[in-house]
This record gives sequence, structure tokens and C-alpha cells, in this order.
Amino acid sequence: MTRSAELPESAGSPVSAELPLLADYAGGWLGAVLPGAAAALGEDVGLPGVDLPRARKVCVVLVDGLGEHQLAASARHAGFLSGLDRRILRAGAPTTTATSMGSFGTGLPPGTHGLAGYSVLDPDRGVLLNELKWHPDTDPLAWQPEQTVFERLSALGRRTVSIGNPEFAGSGLTLAAHRGAEFVGVRRLHKRVDTAVAALTVDDGPDLVYLYWGEVDAAGHRRGWQSSQWRRCVRHVDRELRRLAAALPTGTLLLVTSDHGMVDTAAADRVDLAEHPELTEGIQLIGGEPRMVQLYTEPGAAPEVAARLSTALGDRAWVRLREEADDWFGTIEERTRGRFGNVVVAARRLFTLVDSASMSAAELGLVGYHGSLTAAEQEIPLAIHLV
Repeated sequence: MTRSAELPESAGSPVSAELPLLADYAGGWLGAVLPGAAAALGEDVGLPGVDLPRARKVCVVLVDGLGEHQLAASARHAGFLSGLDRRILRAGAPTTTATSMGSFGTGLPPGTHGLAGYSVLDPDRGVLLNELKWHPDTDPLAWQPEQTVFERLSALGRRTVSIGNPEFAGSGLTLAAHRGAEFVGVRRLHKRVDTAVAALTVDDGPDLVYLYWGEVDAAGHRRGWQSSQWRRCVRHVDRELRRLAAALPTGTLLLVTSDHGMVDTAAADRVDLAEHPELTEGIQLIGGEPRMVQLYTEPGAAPEVAARLSTALGDRAWVRLREEADDWFGTIEERTRGRFGNVVVAARRLFTLVDSASMSAAELGLVGYHGSLTAAEQEIPLAIHLV
């Protein structure tokens, strides 16, 4: 007989509505940014895109972890960015970098591109794949075979460049999500800005440049998005974006967006599955991340696992069977189905569900987390500036 779980009481103020906040995969979401940028150049890549002004060239900057709620609350630290025309988009699900990179790069929902989360089941190998770090035995082109928007633009005769961390060159995630763009590895942000400006200024340069920056997200994870360290990172980004806009040639469209938001979690409002073995009966692997846990269950065990967790966690989380969460990820295709958990647990309020048996001390010690379907994690900005 399964004994009932005795869990600590919930803590933290609410940050979520009664229902999970979902992306509209037909329009106003992260995956519509690059198709919209292509349309701004006069090209139709066959995917829904946001409506943008026509431009000679496009520069897209993605600031990892700078969600709409975080930006709005920090306007005095981001005077330039806050002053631009801005729309609110949604990231998709889960609200995590690996998935969002797939959505951004392909313009397709997670259920189609199959980059299903931070840590997901590789059904062929029967083990978890960290989709940020990747594994040499998982072929990124087989894992994500859909055309990227960069490849679609290349087929139309348009040249694109991607600027990011040097170690991202040829990585599994880069190949899966952003292949088709010429990759340029640059370490510091001011050098990335200089590289983007130089590329877009020459007549025979690329038509579209994509620039990634990850330090805002890193500071939020380590110290929380309401920390002085996080605000310092935002001020740095804002200064460089102002300089970028001033240096871009006339007729260039500058777009600034993000891959997800973030919440600073209450350490007291945490359940550790390693301390509650009664909750893990029937579970073979624990994937995902603390704000969007994906559970891979024994055959036939998913309904019982979901019911047990739903009862134990109550209003701390939305607990769904994979079949009930289809609209979270867009239609899950047969090719990608096994990567998504049989049971998915999406955190509400400031709750986290962890497993200290498999997570490192560094992962357990983070302040800021994301992954779930609250507005603070799901809503992202799209700032628009035509030079």
C-alpha cells in the first residue's frame, strides 16, 4: 500500500493564474520572431511570423532570461530597451533555453521540433539527454531533422550569421536548432556588438545577424533576478544595445527578445523527491527541471503516478498526463512523443520539485529558476527599433 506523502506547507506569494499560461503557436510567440524577420526582408519562409516593418537588413538580439515581467520591473536599469516599442510574446513550453532555442531557430512548436526540455529521455538510448550539453551518441540532425529558419533563408539566397559563445560552435544544440547560419564565436558582449555592426555595414554582408547573450540568465540563476548582480548585468546589456542601435546602418531592423522569464523561488517551498520515496513509485527516470519536471514511468503506471502527485502537491503545481498536456507543447508528433514525460509537473507560485539524488549541489543551490507556465516565466518581450 502506498502511504500518503507528508510534505512541508507551501510558502511564497502567488505568481500564477488558475490555469497555466500557454503559447499561441500560430502567432504571438517566440517561434514567430525569425519568420517575421524574414518577412521584413521580403521573404516568405512558410511559417507564421510576427508583423514587422520592412527593412534592408535585420539584427536579432536574444537576451537569455530577460522576461517581460523582469524587464518591466527593472525599467530604470534598462532605459534604452524600455523606451523602445515593445510587444509581449510567449515563450512556449517548457520555458527553458534548450526548448526555446529550438522554437526560435525552427519556428516550430516543441512537439514538432522535439527539443523537449533541459533534461529529457532519449528513447533510443534509454537514458536522459541534457539538451544544453548534448551527448556524442545522439545525432543532432537526426534528433531535430526539421529545417531551421536559417536554412529556409539560405535556400532563398539570403545569408545569415549567428554570434555567440565560442564553445557553441558545432555543439549539438547549435546544430539542432540554428544550423544554416554562419557561426561566429565571440566571448565579450561589446565584441559581439562590434562584430554584428561590422557584418551588417558591409554591402556584401549577411542579411540577418542573430546575437545571443547569456549573462543575465546566469546572474538570475545564481543570485536571483531581483539581485544587484542581475541589475548590473541588465544595465550592461542596455548600454551595449544602445550602442548597437546607434551604430547600425540606416534601414536595419533591430529586434530584442528573450527565451523565457524567471522566478526567484522560496527555498522553503520545495519538495525533494529523494526524501519522499512514496512519491516515486512507478517512476523510472526523473527529467526536466525543478519548475517543469518530466517523469518517465513504468508501463501503465502514469495515471497512478499523476494522481498521487496531484494529491500530494495540491495547488502547488499543475500535474498532467502527457496526453492531457498536448496543448502545452503544440501537437506532439510520434517522432518526438517519447521525449516528453509520461507525467508532467509544472510548478505554480514559487514552488520547486527537486531530486537531490540526481541533482548537483550547484543545481539545488540556485535562486532563480524557470521552466513552468506562469506569466513571469512565459511572457517575453519583443522590442522593435527600425534604424
